[in-house]
Order: sequence, then C-alpha cells, then structure tokens
Amino acid sequence: MSEQTTQSVWTPPEQYQQVESAVPGVDVFAPIPKTVVPDSPKTYACPNCGATTAYDVAAGGVACEFCGYVAPVHTVHVGRTAEEFEFTLDTVSQSERGWGEKRQILHCESCGAELSIPFGALTTTCPYCASNHVNVTTSLNEELRPRFLVPFMIDADRSKELVIRWLGKGWYHPDDLAANTVVGRLTGIYLPFWTFDTEVDAMWRAEVGYERTVRHYNAGSKSWETHTKIVWRWETGDVQLSIDDFLVTGSSPRRISLRILKEISNFVMSGLVTYEPDYLAGWQAQVYETTLTEAWEVGKNAIREKAKKACYQDIPTSHVRNFSMSADFRDESWRYVLLPVYLAAYRSGEETYQVMVNGQTGVVAGQKPVAWWKIWLAIAAMLAPGVLMGLIGLPMMLLGGSGVLLLAMGFILFVLGGIFSVMLYRKAQQSEAK
Repeated sequence: MSEQTTQSVWTPPEQYQQVESAVPGVDVFAPIPKTVVPDSPKTYACPNCGATTAYDVAAGGVACEFCGYVAPVHTVHVGRTAEEFEFTLDTVSQSERGWGEKRQILHCESCGAELSIPFGALTTTCPYCASNHVNVTTSLNEELRPRFLVPFMIDADRSKELVIRWLGKGWYHPDDLAANTVVGRLTGIYLPFWTFDTEVDAMWRAEVGYERTVRHYNAGSKSWETHTKIVWRWETGDVQLSIDDFLVTGSSPRRISLRILKEISNFVMSGLVTYEPDYLAGWQAQVYETTLTEAWEVGKNAIREKAKKACYQDIPTSHVRNFSMSADFRDESWRYVLLPVYLAAYRSGEETYQVMVNGQTGVVAGQKPVAWWKIWLAIAAMLAPGVLMGLIGLPMMLLGGSGVLLLAMGFILFVLGGIFSVMLYRKAQQSEAK
C-alpha cells in the first residue's frame, strides 16, 4: 500500500500579487498598485444653442453669452480646511492626472512657456513674452491634477479698468504708452502654486552684547567722565514657528517676473474651493514647471530665513555676533492649487514688460517703461539751484564779499537735490525692474 502525501497550496490574500524576490527560493508578495482611472473629459457646448460656453465670473457658473444659459459649478467651499498631503510617494503616485476636460497645450517657441488652453481656442500670442511664435498640441494629461483653486472674482472688464488706472500713474513714462495696447493683451490665467504647512523648531546660539555705562576719572581734565561699553556673552535660545499656506510658485522665473508675482500674491486662502474643470472652461491655465520636490527646497530656504529673522527678534539687543542657527522641520504637508491672475505682456522699444492683476483681490503690479530724458531733465532741475548759487557765491567770496553765505546755501541745496535725484532714479529703475 503506497502512502500519498498531500500538501496544501497557500494562496495570497486579495489585492496582493507575487513580485520578484532578491532571495532565491523565497516568495515575496506585495499589494497590487492602485490604478488611477482618469475622469472622462468634459465638453462645454451649450445644451440650448450648441455654442461654446465658458466660466462667467459675474454669473458664478458656466454660461453661454448667446442664449443666456447658466449652469452652476457643483463645488465645495473648503477655505483653509482644504485637505493637505504628506510628503510620501503614495500621495504623489496616486494623485489624479490631467485637467478633467478636453484641453490643448499652447507652446511658445520664444520663451518656452506651456499653457493649457480650452480645446478649439484660437490664440496667436504668448501672454508671457508677447511673441506670436506659438503652436498648439493636444494635452497628454500627464500633469498632476490640482485639488483646489481660488476662482476668479474680478471680471475681465474690471481688470482692464484697474490696469488703465495703474498705467496712468507716474509722469516719467513715455507719452505714447497706449493703455489700449496693454489691456488688449490681458489674459486670465490660473497659475500653479504649491502651498506648504510645517512646524519649525529653531535653535540659535550667538554672542550677545549688552551696553553698560562706565564712569571713570580723567586726571587730565580733573573730571569724571562716562562712556558706553559693550559686554559680550554667549547665549542660546529657541523659537517655534507655525507655517501655514506658504506659497511657492510653480511657474518658471525664466518666463514670469517673480518680483511682480510677489507684489500681487495677497491671495486669501480662505477662498479655496475644490477643483472642478468647469472653472477652467474658457480660461487658460499654466502647466506647473517647478516640481513638488523643487518647490519644497525653495520653500524650506525661505522658511529658514523667516526662522532666522524670528531668532534675531528673540535676542533682546541689536549687538549680535557669531550667530548660528539650526532649524528642524516637522509635520510637513503640501497642497497643489491654482490661483487666478490676469497677465499682459507688451513690448516697448526692444524690451518686453509684464503687468499682472490678482484675479481675486484686484491688486495690480508690473513694469512700465521709463522716458529717461524726462528723468535726466528732472535731475538737472533739482541740482541746478545749488550749482547756480555756488557759482554766484564763489567769486563773491574770492573778491572779499559776502559770498560765504551763498556758497553754504548752494551746498545745502545741492545736497538736497542730490538726495531727491537718487530717490527719483531708483524709483525709475524699479519701474522697469524684472
């Protein structure tokens, strides 16, 4: 009689699969990766008349300008309670991709910018560099999909009024700076931003100097005198910072002025809503160029500077030397959001200038060309009184007259004129600064 041995065959649990093992003879099983299925792309044809619809700021929904049809956006207002994500591979790899609607990519051959535009949109110029060397391709939907955005609250007509008012300020700009040319190029764009939250523990160590008044007897003058002495001693301290919604742009500084963007970045993050493709209907959106990892490095460096400033403020005196600081980050989290901006690029002479409007708050900032001949005339006018008075006073003084007083007054006027000239020159430079 033969004895038969039966062995039970082990099967892995559901949602697990066998993977390659680094040890011969040892079977390894791992969870089956989740597959992210993209949403079916939406189309935005009016159900009444078939015309192309777009998100209307005033109506607060997707509207048709021909028949008046309006469809509200089904979204949730989340504000600062919007979900945050940890710095793990899972949160990035499992994130949804694409825009959730059928869109195209506009590529600028001059500056390299890439923008997501509505499918079928006709555009001939780049909003960043005003170049007409652009081409349109189909979006591959490979980008991370934003989870939240701040909708446009300022409509296009209002943004033009704000820019015209801003352009009218300042007397030293070219007389042919046509407001209509600039506002005609205004384009509403959702710009990509990364927001970061973290807790920072900063430890500092430095030599701190305290002023002490010392009294001593001066044998030469036979009197008591006092002077201030700084007494140095080593001290340490710690500062805790809670960082909430620290913004880092996802746009490249090669195409957009970070200085101007910072000036208009007073976004109110309590206005965040959940992302819906309807908000992008008829609007442009920039594809992010700065990755999450790159943005976090930029953010950490800026947050360290904030921590350093807080440490200096923690020191009770302004006399500090040999300062050092270590900053530990914990509970780091991030969001990928879209924020509304009106952008116009225009050319004056050989230079390209940018103007931006915060699409939520209406703050305007930008670059304006300077008519430098006006600046030089103004500087000459401010320096002329001092020079003229000095030229009159100097020969009078040499001839034994009362030219000393005129010479002194001329010197004072020249110094004051020089101060105001430097201030005007710097202001003019700032107007053209990138």
